[in-house]
Amino acid sequence: MTSQRTRARMVDRLREQGVSDPRVLHAMGVVPRHLFIEAALAHRAYDDSALPLGFAQTISQPYVVARMIELLIAGRELGKTLEVGAGCGYQAAVLGVLSKQVFAVERIAPLLMKARENLKLAKLTHIRLKHADGNIGLREAAPFDSIILAAAPTIIPVPLLEQLALGGRMILPLGGSDQILCLIERTATGFVETRFDAVRFVPLLPGVE
Repeated sequence: MTSQRTRARMVDRLREQGVSDPRVLHAMGVVPRHLFIEAALAHRAYDDSALPLGFAQTISQPYVVARMIELLIAGRELGKTLEVGAGCGYQAAVLGVLSKQVFAVERIAPLLMKARENLKLAKLTHIRLKHADGNIGLREAAPFDSIILAAAPTIIPVPLLEQLALGGRMILPLGGSDQILCLIERTATGFVETRFDAVRFVPLLPGVE
């Protein structure tokens, strides 16, 4: 079965799981997930499961990627977007289909190099990557209309809140052993938090390596 057909099956499954935004479904359908994982796991690229990347990191399952982006984009455009935890570059690629301004930071240098290679293969060269500690965000490019975290802090990093534009949204897994999907919206009077599904992500660690 071709990757195009397996991608179509993945999109059908996402629709069945409740993802309904046509923009998100389109982006999930056009990004070749198999380019972002090891060749030995390519046959599982479009399964609804997280897969190992090495360095104790994983590529999130397609449903979780789609769910988080759908909450982030609902009723608006993504605008200037920051991804914390680029990993292999897959989620950045999906974001790159939906926005012309995507910045991604990754604390593990070899993973960042892999993300660069993968994004080049996927012909998404407008995404800007930086080797940096995600806890401190990317102040030089702030403010951001959208921020998405691919690792879970136990408390929301203050620099990320500060770098969120007025009217912007941040989506993240929050917690330690028990994690919840959390949406933060910045309003004129402060931050509004809404909690959604239970999730499981690697922890957001400090520093770089």
